Amino acid sequence: MYMINEVEKVIRIPPSELGDDTEKAVNSLTWETYEGRLAEGDKNFTLLIKNVRAEGPGRIVHGDGAVYQTVKFEQVVFKPRDNEVVDGVVVEILKFGAFVRFGPLDGLLHVSQIMDDRVDIDEVNQRLVGKETGRFLAVGDRVRARVVSIDLNEKNPQDSKIGLTMRQPGLGKLEWLEEDRKKRADRADAPKAESAGDA
Repeated sequence: MYMINEVEKVIRIPPSELGDDTEKAVNSLTWETYEGRLAEGDKNFTLLIKNVRAEGPGRIVHGDGAVYQTVKFEQVVFKPRDNEVVDGVVVEILKFGAFVRFGPLDGLLHVSQIMDDRVDIDEVNQRLVGKETGRFLAVGDRVRARVVSIDLNEKNPQDSKIGLTMRQPGLGKLEWLEEDRKKRADRADAPKAESAGDA
């Protein structure tokens, strides 16, 4: 889920950055410190920061020499939620499943969670293929999945473990969903056509 909110944080301005253009230093240090990172506690992934402004005077810590400045800014954040339905792109195929990128993070779609069919790996073509249906999943495919487990790593967000599933109605590779929709529409139209032919 994407959100925009305003936060208040503290940045450390080293002595070398103190001088004529403190506003520029406050902006660049805020971006460097918080943008592209996973916030501790609320576990929001900060994607973009804007409207940075210093709040009040900074404080100096004895023996450090740097200024600790309170700043307020608006941020666009991404936070995956349990049971959230996400659209993503398959970025890697492995023997045990596929990694799907949604937002700034990747989630694992285990082979048991791809479809209601036995799934085999086609290593030559880098695909996961349904034995009965012949449907396949490959790198670059767009999918709709549901988040079933979340374990975010604050130190290295790319090492986070997010589990996904597509084994529910309305979930799957977008092409499969379109095929299923057309089949349902054709079945719904079939009785109408038959009754019109009887008249």
